[in-house]
Amino acid sequence: ARPPKVQIHDLLRSRRMTRSFSSAPIDVDLVTHLCTEALRAPTAGNCAGVAMAVLESDFVRKFFDVATDDSWRDSAARAPELMRASCVVVISSDPALYVTRYAESDKSSSGLSQLDEWPVPYWHVDAGMATMALLLLLEDAGLGAAVWGNFRHGRDVSDLCQQSATSEVTAMVLVGTKAATDRRSTSLERQTRLRAERVLRLGAQ
Repeated sequence: ARPPKVQIHDLLRSRRMTRSFSSAPIDVDLVTHLCTEALRAPTAGNCAGVAMAVLESDFVRKFFDVATDDSWRDSAARAPELMRASCVVVISSDPALYVTRYAESDKSSSGLSQLDEWPVPYWHVDAGMATMALLLLLEDAGLGAAVWGNFRHGRDVSDLCQQSATSEVTAMVLVGTKAATDRRSTSLERQTRLRAERVLRLGAQ
């Protein structure tokens, strides 16, 4: 008999970014396994151009050393709570693998054998899909997670992860045990369009 399906709707509803981690340890072997599973996410042309690096122990401290600066660490109210994360998953993609793949005979007619020919950089799209898959898997495992966007210091993080010169960091996911109390995002106070208002249905009879 097939096992019961995971209730994906429940995971989508319950998933929230964790802004306060406790110091309780987690099973990093499990996180590494979930990263492998998350890489089942779609990838253009089966490029397999997305990779994940799991930073633990001393590398978590090194991550915050290179991904932040003294000003943020000293002034951000949530800095100590975020820095209690047990591990960090760095998600990256390699654009060179995409242009190489789309220069192959079965894809060459696409005209995507050069970086500037891609109207949408699918290496970032693929990395985003793998990141979302990881967030849902972490939620299902009862772990806290927070996405850390690559707004600065991306090359330093990439070097820390010993990535190739052509790889680009898309995002980082802080992982750990959720603290008993968490900080509510101030972004949630913004007035936005309802989800139903952002779905356009065309051609209905």
